[in-house]
Formats: sequence, C-alpha cells, structure tokens
Amino acid sequence: MAYFLAKTDPETYSIDDLAREQATVWDGVRNAQAVAVIKTMAPGDQVLIYHSQGEVSIVGLAEVTSAPRADANEPKSWVVDVRFLKKLAGPVSLKTIKETHQFDDWTLVRHSRLSTMSVPDSFIAWLRAQGAL
Repeated sequence: MAYFLAKTDPETYSIDDLAREQATVWDGVRNAQAVAVIKTMAPGDQVLIYHSQGEVSIVGLAEVTSAPRADANEPKSWVVDVRFLKKLAGPVSLKTIKETHQFDDWTLVRHSRLSTMSVPDSFIAWLRAQGAL
C-alpha cells in the first residue's frame, strides 16, 4: 500500500462532502506531474485529503477503490475512485509540517502548488506518532 496526498479547495469539495457522500471520482487534476502521480495509484492505496484554501491542512483520509483511468470529460486528466475512511482528529497544517524541518525535501514543502503527490513513509510514521492518523 502506498500513500498519496490530494488537494482540494474546501469551498468546491471538502472532507465533509466526501464524508457525506462516502465515495467520489477524484477528478479535476490537469497538471502533468500530478496526473502522472494519479496514474501510479492502485486500489487499496490511501490518500491524505488536504484543504488547499483557508486552513491549508491535511484533514482526512480516503482509500483508492479503482484503477486509474483517463478522464472522459478532460483529455489531459486521469481519475480514480476514492472512498472516505475518516477525518483526522484535528487538521495538520502546512505550517506545522514546515516547522518540523523533517520534510523539507517533500514535494508538499518544496513545490506546494502541486495538487497530487506521493507521501513519504517517514511522514506517515510522523503522523501516527503525533496521534493524527
């Protein structure tokens, strides 16, 4: 199982929307680097849901339930189906992540505008140690 992070504008689609719906097609990704990441996802992988506006924090966890596929509505995009797993006990802010300096080489810190990325195992271990995951 691999871990990924996917960003969403909570005004458009929030963790509360995913919790209410329980499942969705994760779409709207057009950046070539982010699309390449989606193409590597597999059923059973887990996705940290990140609100990219307002609180700029990791707020929940979802699971990939389908193989990646081309987006029928957007020729440059790929999608996966995800299902809601849980909200985190509390948001884990980008500021908190940066302040640790443990993840300075992670894409979230280095290239924070990328909407979808892999997550290093060390970050998952850190989240668990913090009691956030």
